Amino acid sequence: MENNTHYLYILECKDGSYYTGYTNDLKKRLKKHEEGKGAKYTRGRGPLKLVFQEVFSTKQEAMRMEFAVKKLNRAQKERMIKEGSVSYVAAKELQK
Repeated sequence: MENNTHYLYILECKDGSYYTGYTNDLKKRLKKHEEGKGAKYTRGRGPLKLVFQEVFSTKQEAMRMEFAVKKLNRAQKERMIKEGSVSYVAAKELQK
């Protein structure tokens, strides 16, 4: 059975940088990152802190937002994290 919950998430690394990713199992993915088996970028940058997550109903929507968020600058990402939603920030990026 396919998981119909799709997550866009942002991790803050110990060096203060952000990593943006997609998964359909957030708990399992975070464990992989912490074990150093997640994305190459996060290896050696732990401990990692989940600072943002948003749920989408389709994989396509979540991945489209992930792509848009990755193009944002740090200030835009920080605002998005503070606001708790990608919708207004990513929507501007997607309109380009």
